[in-house]
Amino acid sequence: MLFKCLCQPIMDDSSDLDWISQADAARLRGVSRQAIAKLVARNRLRTRLIAGYLLVNRSDVMTFFP
Repeated sequence: MLFKCLCQPIMDDSSDLDWISQADAARLRGVSRQAIAKLVARNRLRTRLIAGYLLVNRSDVMTFFP
């Protein structure tokens, strides 16, 4: 399955700590990595592509409500 990535530009004032892996996001929320990947695919979480890794915004993950 291919994912459409709507990544934000790297030049902003957000900290590197604001971006976490999908696996870390899943652990924080107590869900599967696949559940996070589905949210990313539906553009429900902001993403950023860094060094080939698709990261998600930590605050989006923590405040997400279905």
